[in-house]
Amino acid sequence: MKYKKLIIHTDGGARGNPGPAGIGVVICNEEKKVVAEISRYIGETTNNQAEYRALLAAIEKAKDFDAEEIVFYLDSELVVKQLNREYKVKNQELAPLFVKIYNATLGFKKVTFHHIPREKNKEADKLANEAMDRGTGK
Repeated sequence: MKYKKLIIHTDGGARGNPGPAGIGVVICNEEKKVVAEISRYIGETTNNQAEYRALLAAIEKAKDFDAEEIVFYLDSELVVKQLNREYKVKNQELAPLFVKIYNATLGFKKVTFHHIPREKNKEADKLANEAMDRGTGK
């Protein structure tokens, strides 16, 4: 299925920092209908690394839909400000993930990143927590 524009909510989290981590992604078409979801345990990592890994997974999935434009919503203000070039990426573990995301987005006509409050990101948060539960055997 092809979609010109995708609206994507992502979340990554870790229990402990670092600790067992998971990612959650909800991909919607322009009519806000869910077209794909990702809930994946990613092992031990930090919250910020999990946020970046959720974005990477979402971008890879978005390529399956031949989208031209992606609008991202996530509740990590740090990651949004880094991706929008408002903050420098000083953390050595985040820098390669930042570069991977930058390179992965080059195939799209337009990609935007928006910060939203956690309560507006409930579905992606739920998927990330389910992944952490699976990974830790809860």
